[in-house]
Amino acid sequence: MQPETDSKIETVARKNLARVLESDIAADNLDLDVDMAGVYGLTSLNKVLFLMSACDDARVSLASFTEPDVAEMTTLRDVTKALTRHAGEVA
Repeated sequence: MQPETDSKIETVARKNLARVLESDIAADNLDLDVDMAGVYGLTSLNKVLFLMSACDDARVSLASFTEPDVAEMTTLRDVTKALTRHAGEVA
């Protein structure tokens, strides 16, 4: 992927995570490398909502990810890397 695409996907992921969090953390202030559940209190339900909306916005099929794939996405960087790997595939 091109750096511009990587940056757009990171922005999409940040925006969608900020939207589902209970706290008022700005998307730009989210740390890419912290555990989303442990630090931001992301629940399982909110993780699913976050991933669904991030996939929609990044034009990545949620079906691209298995249950173990989703379980391994513990940080925002994990999500961004996973979305980037599948960017450009037909959603």
